[in-house]
Amino acid sequence: MAHAVLRSCSLSPLPRNSSSADLPTAPPASASPIFGSQFKLVGIEHTHGRFLNYFNPTLRLKASRESQGLTEQVTYNKQNRLVETQHGSDLFSELKHRFLSFKKHKFLDNFECFQNLAKGQAPKFMVIACADSRVCPSHILGFQPGEAFVVRNVANLVPPYENGPSETNAALEFAVNALEVEYILVVGHSFCGGIRALMSMQDKENSSFIQSWVVVGKNARLSTKAAASNLDFEQQCRHCEKESINRSLLNLLTYPWIEEKVGRGLLSIHGGYYDFVDCTFEKWTLDYEETTMRKETGIYSLKDRETWS
Repeated sequence: MAHAVLRSCSLSPLPRNSSSADLPTAPPASASPIFGSQFKLVGIEHTHGRFLNYFNPTLRLKASRESQGLTEQVTYNKQNRLVETQHGSDLFSELKHRFLSFKKHKFLDNFECFQNLAKGQAPKFMVIACADSRVCPSHILGFQPGEAFVVRNVANLVPPYENGPSETNAALEFAVNALEVEYILVVGHSFCGGIRALMSMQDKENSSFIQSWVVVGKNARLSTKAAASNLDFEQQCRHCEKESINRSLLNLLTYPWIEEKVGRGLLSIHGGYYDFVDCTFEKWTLDYEETTMRKETGIYSLKDRETWS
């Protein structure tokens, strides 16, 4: 697929000291803790209460006998729904403010760059990261528009070629064959819920969508159980978070068009691990030649290890 070779945008950060006249009016900060848990906890508590009330026959009987109590309960529920709706509106008002701020301070200030990006993309990086809301690769690694083609899934897993189509390998095919990226980076992270689900699975247990997906990392789970059997469960999960990255690097080589480009030196494969507790990032590279020589044993070789802290 032909594509224009374009430079990515290098954007300046939003100004920290913008006057109120320069920015769209935003709702009070206390009204929309969009990254907090306050709204979620309130919503869950109210929903849970209504659920229990519906299925509790004693409460239903009491409500039917006391019409005034029923009326008050209905009114109370309506008021709560209204509060939740208003809170949701506050959150979207905050998103609106952020978008308009982005448009003014990034899009319009870098208009030519964004016009070029509208014609096509030529990123150097393909990034496979976890869907976890705490580990956005563009935020952590500073990717600007046009620099990285990103796919995110639960536990940042790469299924082997023989598993068949998925959105992850569809993205890989497009990034490698059409966009001709030069680097593939698989990024894992600390306290990954997907890896915890993988490590908690019982043998032959695939009863949910999550379990059916994370079983892709079964080899990482098996090697972790073998290598870290003396560690407690939490430590095993930490071990598996990194081991699953390396197993995904191996799985990348099962795709013929990836291995062919890696072998020719046109593409390199890398792993990364973000620890958001102490804010460190580990980066390493799969040693293709050494790994290929040990292919039959399933043993991989890594090089160029770095820790950014």
